[in-house]
Amino acid sequence: MESLKVSDYMNPRPVTFTRDMTVALAVERLLQAHQTGGPVINEHRKLVGFLSEQDCLTKMLESSYYREQVARVAEIMRTEVLSIKPYMSIIELAQQMLHEKPKVYPVVDDDGYLLGSITRSQVLHAMDIQLHAGYKRAG
Repeated sequence: MESLKVSDYMNPRPVTFTRDMTVALAVERLLQAHQTGGPVINEHRKLVGFLSEQDCLTKMLESSYYREQVARVAEIMRTEVLSIKPYMSIIELAQQMLHEKPKVYPVVDDDGYLLGSITRSQVLHAMDIQLHAGYKRAG
C-alpha cells in the first residue's frame, strides 16, 4: 500500500470550541456539523482540550434536572487529548485506533496548533480508496 498521510484525508475545518463557550452553544455546533466531537482551542488556535457528544450529554442531563444551562466548555472538556501529526501514515493511525478509544483525533503541527481533525470514517475511506486502487492495478 502506498504511503497515505493523515493530511491528505483530514478535515481542515473541523467544528471547534473555546473554553468560555456555553455547553448549549457547543451542542448546537456539534449538531449542525454532524460531528461526534471536536477540539477546544485557544485564541491562537492552539489545542487545549477536546469536547465530545458524551461530555455534552452528561452536562445536558444535569442541566435539564437542575434547570440551569450556564455550564462552560472548560468545565466538561477533556484536557488530556490524543492528537496526531499531519505526516502520520493512515495505516499507523488505523493501528492506533484499534487500541485507543477516540473516534475523532485532532491533527496538530509540531507546536500544538490545530490543523484539522480526522475521524475513523475518514481513515476507513482512505484505506478503502487505496485497496480499490490496488485491485485495479493487480487486475
